[in-house]
Amino acid sequence: MKQEILQTALVQFANEGYEGASLGKIADAVGIKKPSIYAHYAGKDELFLSALTYALERERSHLAGYFKEMKEEPLENLLRGYFNWFIQDLEGNDHMKFILRTMYFPPARLENEIGELINPLFDSMHRHFTRVMRERERRENILYSDDFSSCALAFITVIEGTITELVYSGEAAYLKRYEAVWPIFWRGLVRS
Repeated sequence: MKQEILQTALVQFANEGYEGASLGKIADAVGIKKPSIYAHYAGKDELFLSALTYALERERSHLAGYFKEMKEEPLENLLRGYFNWFIQDLEGNDHMKFILRTMYFPPARLENEIGELINPLFDSMHRHFTRVMRERERRENILYSDDFSSCALAFITVIEGTITELVYSGEAAYLKRYEAVWPIFWRGLVRS
């Protein structure tokens, strides 16, 4: 029952946001009475943070799967591919939809707790991209700088900028921003 409540809440929060989702709606969707939720969660805040923790764990694992799948690809294919993988992954992915909504529109009273949960995801991405760039440089010898951590951080900054466009303006704007920034970023990353 607890897992069903968590999954249902995650979808509600992804679609309605913190303010729009209610314990009553979640209970109705699960087919239980609202007080039954309190047997598993102290209240809406705990349920929200539990759903976010769950979504972040799933996405961290999913991201690791992307790196595993692309481990033999050249660096440019891996980095460029991430943009397409992300947009395809987002379709029908309530976990990522919930994470994005929470990152960009957090409930003010939970901002600190949300930051403590989301920041490790970015730290994990930074470690993955740093490792990938170090490994690819050994094989490809193409990077302009051997400061792999800074290169990875720059790439994450590009990702964040395009995702911001996706959240506020939609997929077409996301793709337009990606297509504009990619060639410039790539030329700055690799040796001439």
